[in-house]
Amino acid sequence: MRFVLAAASASVLAAIAPAEAGPRGREQDVLREEVERGHILPLSEIRQRVDSQMRGADYLGAEYFGEERIYRLKYLKAGHVLWIDVDARTGRILGRARP
Repeated sequence: MRFVLAAASASVLAAIAPAEAGPRGREQDVLREEVERGHILPLSEIRQRVDSQMRGADYLGAEYFGEERIYRLKYLKAGHVLWIDVDARTGRILGRARP
C-alpha cells in the first residue's frame, strides 16, 4: 500500500512540476532579455549595492516586478523580514518596509 501511495504521489508531482516551471521559465527569459538589452541591471549588481547597506542581515531572495522595473529584495535582520524595493534601471533604493 505504501508503494502505491508513493508511486501515485510521485506521478502527481511529476505532472505538476513542468506546469509550474513554465511561467517561471518565461519570466526568467524576459528578465534575462531586459538585462541583455541594457534596460535593467542584473540582480547580482543590485545585490552588491544593497548588501553593502544591509550589514547583519541575511538575504532571503528577490522578486522582479517587470511592469514597474523594480526588484524587491528580502532580508532577515534581528528576527524581522525587511523588503527593499530597488529601481532595476538605476539600482537606486526606492523604499524599505516590513511586511
